[in-house]
Amino acid sequence: MTVMEQRGAYRPSPPPAWQPRTDPAPLLPDPEPYRVLGTPAAAQADPELLRRLYVQLVRGRRYNTQATALTKQGRLAVYPSSTGQEACEVAAALALQERDWLFPSYRDTLAVVARGVDPVEALTLLRGDWHTGYDPYAHRVAPLSTPLATQLPHAVGLAHAARLKGDDVVALALVGDGGTSEGDFHEALNFAAVQQAPVVFLVQNNGFAISVPLAKQTAAPSLAHKAVGYGMPGRLVDGNDAAAVHQVLTEAVRHARAGGGPTLVEAVTYRIDAHTNADDATRYRADAEVEAWRGHDPVHLLERELTERGLIDEAGIAAVREDAETMAARLRERMHEDPALDPMDLFAHVYAEPTPQLREQQDLLRAELEAEAEQEAAR
Repeated sequence: MTVMEQRGAYRPSPPPAWQPRTDPAPLLPDPEPYRVLGTPAAAQADPELLRRLYVQLVRGRRYNTQATALTKQGRLAVYPSSTGQEACEVAAALALQERDWLFPSYRDTLAVVARGVDPVEALTLLRGDWHTGYDPYAHRVAPLSTPLATQLPHAVGLAHAARLKGDDVVALALVGDGGTSEGDFHEALNFAAVQQAPVVFLVQNNGFAISVPLAKQTAAPSLAHKAVGYGMPGRLVDGNDAAAVHQVLTEAVRHARAGGGPTLVEAVTYRIDAHTNADDATRYRADAEVEAWRGHDPVHLLERELTERGLIDEAGIAAVREDAETMAARLRERMHEDPALDPMDLFAHVYAEPTPQLREQQDLLRAELEAEAEQEAAR
């Protein structure tokens, strides 16, 4: 008997609180990214879905190149291109039902457009003309989030609230690999898992958080493995395989809607263009690396699958590209129109009830504008 036992201080120890409550094995992602295109699973893919994905991929690629050109023409202040990541963007939008919500990051303009938002309205924030540019409630698309990962707790909150109200709604939140290093990411996953909120997290792992490679952000086997620590399933998918991403996200959304709780999906992809038009990507990555990923281009992968299965021919490909060119021409035309801006809009939609300070600033600006108008009329 120990001294402590002799003194009567001994008490039986309870089971350790840190013991896992569930078997972690079912939560673990596959060792390799899941693929459909170029595998036997492709034969089971819905031809109509593949065509739909292809149309959106081609339009998305053209949208990216056109928006990038608009920055060089001074029509956009900045544009974070998603060239190379179009499969993730399109699949995220198409995996949702109309009643569901999409929570994008700043790079997910293409997903916003694929969800149904007007292409010009989707660029309004990046143009510097408006707080958001589109009505989030009309499209069930949250505002583009420039701060890293702050949209994730919002997505969890909305999904949890919808479930409490009895609404059959799932939230899908997009984030980059850099965003997984933010506290908001961890808080969102923890809250979602504990509350079993109907939310899906899609991490687009494009290899770099601006110029910081993934290896300098995490030592985890994959970002999908982070799901296990929070008690949710982790899925690893080839982010350039549109059919695979769509399948994995559709399954995750269905799982969440059925009450199964959240899922973390890591899509392994690559950002072909620089971080933004203000970034020089040649300073931190080699051209050979970029070219290697061009060989795994999401548009070409799906086009090859459709061609080999006889689901599209040269005329069909030409028609899809022509449609994308028409879209780009219309976007270019509309973006070259100077918008009519009202400076008083700065105070709209900031608070539900304007604060005294905001009203004071509003009155000051109104007085300045009226004085300028009087001076202009007197000339």
